[in-house]
Amino acid sequence: MNDVVELIMKDHREVERLFEQLRTDPASRPGALPVLTTLLFAHSRAEESEVYPVVADEVGASDHVEHSQEEHVEADELLAKLADTDPESPEFLTALEEVVKAVSHHIEEEEETVLADMRGGLSDERRAELGAAFLATREQHLGEQPEDITRDELRQQAANMDVPQPRGTTKDELQQKLREEASK
Repeated sequence: MNDVVELIMKDHREVERLFEQLRTDPASRPGALPVLTTLLFAHSRAEESEVYPVVADEVGASDHVEHSQEEHVEADELLAKLADTDPESPEFLTALEEVVKAVSHHIEEEEETVLADMRGGLSDERRAELGAAFLATREQHLGEQPEDITRDELRQQAANMDVPQPRGTTKDELQQKLREEASK
């Protein structure tokens, strides 16, 4: 069975392993950095589109979803900054530590809230259904980077954060609004 909670936690452990590799093995950074950024991007988009709406609607944990979504917006911004930093530069470790701090905090909170909410509020069968949907969406996004986010994905983030989306809002305007909301 592909329990969505176990799949998410497996990704979390892989992210932590990549953080350690990037910290301790400078020679691996040019190859490991795109692996980290694409994994986090794909993981986040899958949670946002498949998991978070279910947790908000079926489990009634919209506050936890909103907070987790805000942290995704922050992580996307930090990942984009890290991806633009030369892995051999002195600034790389500083940018990496910003990502590690934000993402590690998110992982800890998400495992204590959203994942616990799913374990307590969804049947094994429903978690398996979500696991299949999570894997399919994650697979679609593998290879993408934070700058590849679409307007529809930004709209999903806004819905998860309960941020109004006036008609005619451009992708850049929506992205800016999400950043502002996440930094409050």
